[in-house]
Amino acid sequence: MSYQIAIDGPAGAGKSTVAKAVAERLGYIYVDTGAMYRAMALYLLRRHIDAADAEGISEASRHADITISYVDGAQQVLLNGENVTGLLRTEEVGNMASASSVNPDVRKKLVELQQALAARENVVMDGRDIGTCVLPDANVKVYLTASTGCRAKRRYDELSAKGEDCNLEEIEADIRERDERDMTREFSPLRQAGDAVLVDSSDMTVEEVIGKIISLVQGK
Repeated sequence: MSYQIAIDGPAGAGKSTVAKAVAERLGYIYVDTGAMYRAMALYLLRRHIDAADAEGISEASRHADITISYVDGAQQVLLNGENVTGLLRTEEVGNMASASSVNPDVRKKLVELQQALAARENVVMDGRDIGTCVLPDANVKVYLTASTGCRAKRRYDELSAKGEDCNLEEIEADIRERDERDMTREFSPLRQAGDAVLVDSSDMTVEEVIGKIISLVQGK
């Protein structure tokens, strides 16, 4: 039996950073759901399907097989058996991923693929609806959050470190807006699963959050 860890939470809570570290320490696969959506976008682009063609996207998405494996510790994304890892970070793929990810059939197909991967491998998966929809029977579920102000400050520091000009108030407003959108969307809204452990990282270091989640796993 595979072991599943689901980490959900709002934007800027540090889910990906924590999930990757937990997976690495436990020797599990970190399932990068965003990379899977990008692989689907690449598949649609190769079939010359327009981003506005919802019906075409729905039909084509049924024929894509996408999975994730690790070779020498590095994530590899496979699209119908082909390693497409190096092709996923282009602007064109990003734009198509943004347009196609809202399609319910794309989402349904990718959830099926994510569930199939989690059924055969020990995984750590993060997102907005992993514990509620994608892996409802996960062994450990965590709802990772932090105050809006704290999440905004982290994002501000991250952008500033890259030399980008940014405004803390605007970032905080954007995060509030995104939270509202994520929590009220029709398909799979962001919410804490009834059996998820709430972890508020506002006053915790990344290392403390990682330790907390690993202790939850060991406690099971």
